Amino acid sequence: MTRPEQKTIRLNRKLLSGALASCLAVAAGGAWAQSTGAMLRGQVSVESAPAAGATIRAINVSTGYSRTVVAGTTGKYTLAGLPPGTYRVEMTANEGLTTTKTVVLQVGQTATLDLGIGGLPETATGDATTLGTVTVVAAPLVETKTSEVATYVSTKQIESLPQASRNFLSFADTVPGMIFSTGTEGSTSLRSGAQNSNGINVYIDGVGQKNYVLKGGISGQDATRGNPFPQLAIGEYKVITSNYKAEYDQISSAAVTAVTRSGTNDFDGSVFSSFNVTDMRARTPAEIRLDDKVRSKEFEYGASFSGPIIRDALHFFMAYEAKDYRSPRTVSPGENVPPSALPPELRALLGPANAPFNSDLFFGKLSWQAGDDHLVELTTKYRDETELTNIGDRSTALFGTDKSNDELRVDLRWQFSGVDWLNDAHLTYEDASFNPEPITVGVPGIRLVTGVENGNDGRAVLNAGGGSDFQDKGQKGWSLQDDLTFTGVDGHVMKMGVKYKDVELNQFQQQPFNPQYGFDLEESLLTPNVFPYRVQFSAVLPGVRDRPDRNIQSTNKQFGIYFQDDWEVNDKLTLNLGLRWDYEKTPAYLDYRTPNDLVTALRGWSNIQNTDYNIEDYISNGSNRKAFKDAWQPRLGFSYDLFADENHVIFGGAGRSYDRNLFDYIALEQTRTLFPTYRYRFNTPGNPCTVDNATCFDFDPRFFDPNFLIDLAADNPRQGAEVWMINNDLKTPYSDQFSLGMRNALGDWNTSVTLVHVQSKDGIIRSLGNRRPDGSFHEPGRSFGAGPGDGSQFGVPGFGTLILTDNGIETRLNSLLLSLDKPYTPTSGWGTTVAYTFSDAKENRSNAAQNDESFIFDFPNLDGQRMLRSVGVPRHRLVATGIYDAPWGITLSGKLTLTSAITKDAINCFWRNLDIGQDCFFDPATRPGTWGQRQFDVAAEKIWDTGTDIKFRLRMDVLNLFNNTNYLNFNTFRGEDGVANPLFGTRADTDDAILLPTRMVKVTMGASW
Repeated sequence: MTRPEQKTIRLNRKLLSGALASCLAVAAGGAWAQSTGAMLRGQVSVESAPAAGATIRAINVSTGYSRTVVAGTTGKYTLAGLPPGTYRVEMTANEGLTTTKTVVLQVGQTATLDLGIGGLPETATGDATTLGTVTVVAAPLVETKTSEVATYVSTKQIESLPQASRNFLSFADTVPGMIFSTGTEGSTSLRSGAQNSNGINVYIDGVGQKNYVLKGGISGQDATRGNPFPQLAIGEYKVITSNYKAEYDQISSAAVTAVTRSGTNDFDGSVFSSFNVTDMRARTPAEIRLDDKVRSKEFEYGASFSGPIIRDALHFFMAYEAKDYRSPRTVSPGENVPPSALPPELRALLGPANAPFNSDLFFGKLSWQAGDDHLVELTTKYRDETELTNIGDRSTALFGTDKSNDELRVDLRWQFSGVDWLNDAHLTYEDASFNPEPITVGVPGIRLVTGVENGNDGRAVLNAGGGSDFQDKGQKGWSLQDDLTFTGVDGHVMKMGVKYKDVELNQFQQQPFNPQYGFDLEESLLTPNVFPYRVQFSAVLPGVRDRPDRNIQSTNKQFGIYFQDDWEVNDKLTLNLGLRWDYEKTPAYLDYRTPNDLVTALRGWSNIQNTDYNIEDYISNGSNRKAFKDAWQPRLGFSYDLFADENHVIFGGAGRSYDRNLFDYIALEQTRTLFPTYRYRFNTPGNPCTVDNATCFDFDPRFFDPNFLIDLAADNPRQGAEVWMINNDLKTPYSDQFSLGMRNALGDWNTSVTLVHVQSKDGIIRSLGNRRPDGSFHEPGRSFGAGPGDGSQFGVPGFGTLILTDNGIETRLNSLLLSLDKPYTPTSGWGTTVAYTFSDAKENRSNAAQNDESFIFDFPNLDGQRMLRSVGVPRHRLVATGIYDAPWGITLSGKLTLTSAITKDAINCFWRNLDIGQDCFFDPATRPGTWGQRQFDVAAEKIWDTGTDIKFRLRMDVLNLFNNTNYLNFNTFRGEDGVANPLFGTRADTDDAILLPTRMVKVTMGASW
């Protein structure tokens, strides 16, 4: 097979770094690079006979980017790594006979296009040796033969469907199995199945955005109202909920693979501005109850510019988006406590509040086609956010947190192609930081609680005074990754890749930054002189105060390698066979040495000599920990086209995928050792303790002085300090995924039904290592909780509470995914999608999936614990969308979201009878009633054509049109000792927490050219 003669432009290698050239020389590649490129393949023929040696060329009609391949001996061809877009596909065979089709390729798609020449058309002239041309304009290609459980989100949906914020991930919940949620503070998260948001990964232009330090799955998305990427820069994306191929790494639930927009041969641009102010939204329940309305605003604006620098060769694209929010919050007591039960000085802090948020997002891209063989892209993303958080609900305004969230990512990409292969290399750099600090510094924090027993924390009613959150965390480093796709074996598309990443992880937290004083609500109401029953504070160890760097840092090395073979066995059966292996070295964990004084105290502690764990499994000498090496991940899939016409396809697969242990969890072993958290109790009438002047004191007003607390801790720096330890054989969490389904193409409609089973294991769990003198955790007759006499009351001698970190959290999901899709086309003028998900989701630690609750203090460990219904995963979820071209140039769209009743974390004490050994137990409660979330959003947009290149647009979004109030909380206490709670399942009149938004009108004005 020889390459046809063609004019090429030689690549000037001086324009690329030596490091990238070295990466290319490896000729094997990184795990992400092929995840966004589309693949076009099919059969070419002349007069119904295979056209061996025919030339197939795909030309992007907007940019001029082109790729050329030659058909094999059986007439099959494959064009890999095509940037999504509209292509003119030309086939040339038999001395110049040609045929042309125009197709639309989507992100990460494997599409089939058969091309055939059956002779000259009736309108052609000349004899058989004269060039004949047949031109056909094809409809967008539909992918039905993939084994992945995947759905596309189109550019039209992103541009047209209503949304509360310009977060492109908000459309992912139009895919069965996905949940995009907005918290009470406006923060957003994306999750799939029974796992929390940590399990997802988002790949933009082939590069994963994984967060290695914090929660949220991708960098910058831990409890933020911000967006991960400017929506103006997103072209389209694909959501894979399970059974992804071997090229995807650092993931255990869903993958989102998005492609950014590129410049074209035309100069284009757009500007927009959208706003919502106080009078354009309905009042929240708290505002109705208090007969007040907080001043608020949501202002977003942005612009994009693109065009050619050198036509058909060098193009640019840039986008900028900003947010300026002032969001309403409501401060109200928790635990169903009425405001009248609070002291007057705290009651005055209740009511409406305001939380500002500001964000700047920038994206820039240069695309250079240096001939048919080469494509070079340079992209940059910059993100800058500031906001006030932790305001509202149980937290008063001055208790809040001032948070900054910054990120920089740069990617240099080089695609180099041959006759039957494509190499795709990336050199990337990232720098992300997360810095929350208290709004109020130097003022004691007040935590009013209820349900205090023997000095435990109780349940929060109200937080006031100075806040506790002070952190400095982030990740910074570079990576080298490269993919090689080989199509030289007939019927096979083989991919192989390798990735190396060097990234410095950073973690510091001093919590609580301001001392936090606990006040017992019941005691406060009974005694005239109110004293705190405990204080919690942090202090730097005397020997650590002079450290040049307070942060815990780890220069991690990551390595991944994979092989994937997509094998067309025949015209009906396709097999996807893949295997990958990942490895990560975390020096901060591997090289850590447990302090000698702690080792001595632990080995001399008689309470753990006869307990259910071996303390030697947690004591590190700096050389007895090894990096996890067993992350082998087979990925197997199949699709069977029943009639070889891509209209009815059975598909399925099985695979394993490993995620990452968050550095935020791993670093706590050192953070809590160098910057310990102390907990002192005070001997008060309602919460007595034995005064030892070490961890229990008679209260003195001097304890309100932070300097006095620090000096007191310095005299005995280990006494009362928490001890965090990690298992020396820490594993990496993973999930096993199985799926079986069927797709059908019925005219303009596409349907899919899929059965999915996902089981995840080895999630991080933190448990109490405290034990009673006999080595037991619970006192006789008890099997749940941390009550008087239980092991929780017995800390490490000379220290404090012992917290052990192990692998242990498991989730299990059985789900049914149904989708119905009629894609929008300009010809029909309408489109619709329907996504239904039935989920039977369970976990062995209630609340782990929704809120990343990784603590278990009511049992010694998770051994033998039953699987519980997952919190935050509705049994039924329906999302339907529609787009319609109405008269007078108006586009209407809508989105309906319906879920079944929500489930909350709960403890069941109704059946407790200690006389027969029956104790409380975890038992998640589902709110009575039918609905969990009901929300119907609509949008209308009018575009005015001025007769020039400029078009003006006016758009109005009405979110939550029917103003459904989706309450988040209800009473989960069933009662105790056989006495039922009549308020179970009800909501307190003062509990105003809801899923935002209330009915809100957002107006957007803009122009494009």
